[in-house]
Amino acid sequence: MRPIVAIVGRPNVGKSSLLNAIAGERVSIVAPVAGVTRDRVSVVVERLGRSFEVVDTGGIGIVDSDRLEASIEEQIAFGIESADVIVFLVDSREGRTPSDEEIARHLRRQGKPVLLAANKAESPKHQMAAVDFAKLGLDDALAISAQERMHVEDLLDLVVERLPESDEAEEDDDLMRIAIVGKRNSGKSTLINTLAGAPRVIVSEVAGTTRDSVDVRFELDGDAFIAIDTAGMRRKERVKDPVEYYSQRRTVRAIQRAHVVLFLMDATTDVSQVDKKIASLLDEHCKPCALVFNKWDLVEGAGVREFEAYIRTKLPLLSFAPISMISAKESMNLAETIRLARELFGQAGAKVSTWEVNKALADAYERRRPEYKGRRAPKIYYATQTGTHPPTIVIFANDPKAFDMEYRRYLKNHLRKVFPFDEIPIRLRFRKRERIDMSLEERGGR
Repeated sequence: MRPIVAIVGRPNVGKSSLLNAIAGERVSIVAPVAGVTRDRVSVVVERLGRSFEVVDTGGIGIVDSDRLEASIEEQIAFGIESADVIVFLVDSREGRTPSDEEIARHLRRQGKPVLLAANKAESPKHQMAAVDFAKLGLDDALAISAQERMHVEDLLDLVVERLPESDEAEEDDDLMRIAIVGKRNSGKSTLINTLAGAPRVIVSEVAGTTRDSVDVRFELDGDAFIAIDTAGMRRKERVKDPVEYYSQRRTVRAIQRAHVVLFLMDATTDVSQVDKKIASLLDEHCKPCALVFNKWDLVEGAGVREFEAYIRTKLPLLSFAPISMISAKESMNLAETIRLARELFGQAGAKVSTWEVNKALADAYERRRPEYKGRRAPKIYYATQTGTHPPTIVIFANDPKAFDMEYRRYLKNHLRKVFPFDEIPIRLRFRKRERIDMSLEERGGR
């Protein structure tokens, strides 16, 4: 595993801003209130030939509005314990505080390399104030500004100097990414923790506990994966504050980043409007997904076939997606579900020849032709697969607009029956083209 660098400090010193500055993008949610970061959010950094993971943590000593202080402190302790290097962030504008002194005493006892960084030091006055932090008994503080990215690269250079020697880790970019999405309290964080075999994210009965999208590496059958935990989705009109708004945005981004999505739902409740909204997002982004029903051990009196029939009527956009029943808390059927996700990933990478594509579309066209009101009958001249993840097929036709959504859905369903990607979405793209020798109808798919 690559080395871990933990950013720690009291609330509102700019830890999340520093992580975002290091990443070069907004990874952690930043808001002018204390306690926004709860779970440990991380990014992988390449610097001076070394690869390491930088982890943001919650504010030490925070008073949380949802009374999750103990869980947040547990995550901070876990972050410090697992870190190879610690960046202790302080606020140069506020100066040294009793909380800073208490944190410094704790960090000195850890016996690990600690870098002291005084944030918000944009002005010469605040840069000079950083000198006072030497009284914390650590190395001299490096004056930085996360917001202005001032001396952030210098800080990273110092981090690299203190990293332990290690073998090259497997690149996370090469690993399959599985996003766990669902509405609030469906059990996403419990599933992540069970997969990781450790309390990697906070689990609570408080709705909306997870705010950031958190990447967690885990292994199964000797293979490594990245699981992306996400904030619980809710109805748009109920999104009340900026933190919640950006949480929702990160869930969408997690779907975009993922290779496969586990759409987690509570088996003890009815399919909701939020569930239908998530299904629409998955359809929009053409993401392979499994419909995963958690808490199946609590369901009484429902047969699997009856339950599946109910789900298919409620989520018609994902009628092709496989269904899995699990209990994240009891570790029931989890390994099988991850193997299912791996199978979906394989289907998304499947390729078929141009001849096979044209033959299948000719058969579909012969069985059912699109309705039309104009003077020209809609015709398909030629088609070819141009991409994978998802399988993407470009169809050249005389009038793309004549092929409505219902007919396009029919073509997708037919292709799923014929080709080895029957449980994943297919992307069809129509292109206008004048006559090319003869249509599929005229040449029988030759």
